[in-house]
Amino acid sequence: MIDIQSFLLALGMGNVGFAILMAGYMRGASPSAGLQLWMWARLGIGFSQLVGWARPLLGAPVLGSLEGLGWILAVALEMAAYCVFFGFTRWGRILFPVTGLSCLVVIAASARGASHAQLSAMVACVVALFAAAMAWILLRRRHASLLQRIIGVNDALFALSVAAWASSALQSNVVPDARAAQEAAYLTGYLLMIVNGFGFLLLCKQKDDSRMAHLASVDCLTGLLNRHAFLERAESARVAAQRQRQPLALMMIDIDHFKAINDRWGHASGDDALVVFAQTARQVMRGHETIGRLGGEEFAMMLPAASLEEAVQAAQRLRLAIRAATVITSGPSYTMTVSIGVVVLDPNEGLSDALARADHALYSAKREGRDRVEVGDPMQRCA
Repeated sequence: MIDIQSFLLALGMGNVGFAILMAGYMRGASPSAGLQLWMWARLGIGFSQLVGWARPLLGAPVLGSLEGLGWILAVALEMAAYCVFFGFTRWGRILFPVTGLSCLVVIAASARGASHAQLSAMVACVVALFAAAMAWILLRRRHASLLQRIIGVNDALFALSVAAWASSALQSNVVPDARAAQEAAYLTGYLLMIVNGFGFLLLCKQKDDSRMAHLASVDCLTGLLNRHAFLERAESARVAAQRQRQPLALMMIDIDHFKAINDRWGHASGDDALVVFAQTARQVMRGHETIGRLGGEEFAMMLPAASLEEAVQAAQRLRLAIRAATVITSGPSYTMTVSIGVVVLDPNEGLSDALARADHALYSAKREGRDRVEVGDPMQRCA
């Protein structure tokens, strides 16, 4: 058997310590509403546990109600942290009424003279409900990471143990049974403090790292891959194509008369043209195809496992879609065209050589009148 009072003191101090740790982490990290809510939830849980430790020592019955309300509000904050972190938008419509109703029930029960054991059982039911909801949020996600699943399983175990404790306290008159269930709930609560305390910090760090990686690889104006990221993926695709002995097609794409667009309607209008191009390209390209902005009005696209004929068809489809798109600005609206050079990599050809051939084909399309697709010369004829 464990000493419940000493365990409550350790849990309370541990959760307050986690809240302080999170406050320190947030001073050097990007702002996170989810992490702020989680910090206040840890602080609230720690406060509630410390109140539970102090209640029998001080002999103040009102602390029982304060402990219960603290638990309800703290787990509600923890639930809100999950919802904010995962981008749920309507969580308040359910969470606020459930939290408010639970608090009113505890206050009413305390006013009617409910014992501390009864209040604890009611609060435990609410805590178990919130913990089960948090486990459901984490485990229902199809592409949940291993870390999310570990935290979700931990929440589920905590929900089951707290529900068992509440059930034994409400239905059984056998004190040892209720004591054993209470000890199990506190032990899983300790595991919850360790796993979820560090786990949520790691989740936030993963999210920050993913956002930084996204910013480092995506062109901020068009949302397409930037030059470095595209070339990196194209090189990986080239190696894979040569290993699997499959074709890999490349396109070089340039918006026609882009300088004239900037000169006539201003650079903001030129930015609008780039955005419209990117949106149109995403609409017509296939799921396995990749497009990136190499700089200015120049783009590149790779088509894995595409023959030269299929690549030319894809290029024509893109060219016609761009010609049909309208760039809407604060001034006059206008349309634009693109010129495209297409090649298929030769066996053992380097990426830079293939891009040079596609670029040569692109400038052939420019010389031939623009708004057209040209196929690059075979490798041996490329100077």
